[in-house]
Amino acid sequence: MTQALFMTTLISGTLISISSNSWFSAWMGLEINLLSFIPLMTTSKNTLATEATLKYFLIQALASIIFLFSTTLMQFLSFNSSTMSNNFFVMLISSTLLLKMGAAPFHFWFPGTMEGLNWVNCFLLMTWQKIAPLILLSYLMKMNLFTSTIIIMSVIIGSLGGLNQTSLRKLLAYSSINHIGWMIAAMVCGENLWELYFIIYTFLTLSLIFMFSTHQIFHLNQSFLTWNSMNSFKLLLYLTLLSLGGLPPFLGFLPKWMVIQSLVSINSSFTSFIMVIMTLITLFYYIRLTFSAFLLNYSQMKWINFHTSFNYNFLISIITTSISSLGLLMCSLIYNFL
Repeated sequence: MTQALFMTTLISGTLISISSNSWFSAWMGLEINLLSFIPLMTTSKNTLATEATLKYFLIQALASIIFLFSTTLMQFLSFNSSTMSNNFFVMLISSTLLLKMGAAPFHFWFPGTMEGLNWVNCFLLMTWQKIAPLILLSYLMKMNLFTSTIIIMSVIIGSLGGLNQTSLRKLLAYSSINHIGWMIAAMVCGENLWELYFIIYTFLTLSLIFMFSTHQIFHLNQSFLTWNSMNSFKLLLYLTLLSLGGLPPFLGFLPKWMVIQSLVSINSSFTSFIMVIMTLITLFYYIRLTFSAFLLNYSQMKWINFHTSFNYNFLISIITTSISSLGLLMCSLIYNFL
């Protein structure tokens, strides 16, 4: 009952932010969203969860203070505005929003916070908690040196940060940082494009987290050992993981394909080149995980009996993996038919 109440206020805070017509009401919605998410993070009696909650609260409170100060000062100085002062305030407000959603170079809190949460809260932190900052950021973002720097740093840190990770939560955290760079690039190309990217990213993340949460798997060695005799689940997991990395011909390649095409059309070839190279690094460690899972054989005790019976969780995993694997093909066929 308590969680349902806080989930309602969490959704209400986001809706207030994205439907507000002033920066003050947007700040108020962000605060309602923050104060609703804090009790959801502390549901588990875990030291790591308490540390992650405190870290998240301090970072979000700092970002909210700077956001409120910069927007208030911008309103006070609006009568004597100049191009330089406006650009400064736009960069300051954009930086606070980037800090709130964990984009590089303001990502220092994000992987550590993810490590202390359960899978449901990880999903909320990677998807729902980014909606309000992304929509507010879309009001300000234009392709300039600041935006290009944020995009390049996000895709570089998101790709290189996940190379030596054994924790699945940190791996998804760095993957989220990488995808934030792609969403910001899609944002400067067109508003509808980043929304499509976010929807597909949310679906693929939900598919992965559903499988991780079903088997309570948090590290790579757990996935190898647990699914040694469950090849069907292992196949579903790594097909979805490759789709999240953007490997053709899976569904995750569709929004990246559209972003690359849009960036080239606005003469941002260098930025798109860096993004593609860094995504190849991301795909490298995804494919390395896939090869390790399928090619290596792990010993197991004979009296351990894995339940491989067909159930609803397995059916849901099959459906979501089929969509993520065949989504690009289906979209192409529908587009050609129309």
